[in-house]
This record gives sequence, C-alpha cells and structure tokens, in this order.
Amino acid sequence: MPKQKTHSGAKKRFKITGTGKLMRRHGMKSHILEKKSPKRKRRLGRPAILDAHDAPRVKKLLRTRSK
Repeated sequence: MPKQKTHSGAKKRFKITGTGKLMRRHGMKSHILEKKSPKRKRRLGRPAILDAHDAPRVKKLLRTRSK
C-alpha cells in the first residue's frame, strides 16, 4: 500500500499544540495596514486556536503529522 501523504498546504498553515488543538494565523495582516490601529495589528499578529468545528477537517489533512 502507498503511504498517506500530509497535505502540503495544511502543514504550512497549521500547527498542532501539545493538547491536540490546532493553531492558525489571523488573516487581514498582509496589506492595507495604514487604516488599521496598532492594537488591531498586534492582535492579528498573534496565533489563534482553530474552531472545534473546523478541526476534524484539518486534522484529516494532517493525519500523518498528528502523532
């Protein structure tokens, strides 16, 4: 049988925490930054936890990394 491959797009975008939750990055941080407040830009720079509803789909893409 061929080996299962990790989805290369997902492995660049998500990290699994020690407790099994998924970390993601915020959007809206790449351009049009002048009108955004410094507080908002700082908040967008921090990672976020992926919603529990979306986690099973992403974990399926990362199945070979979640050991």
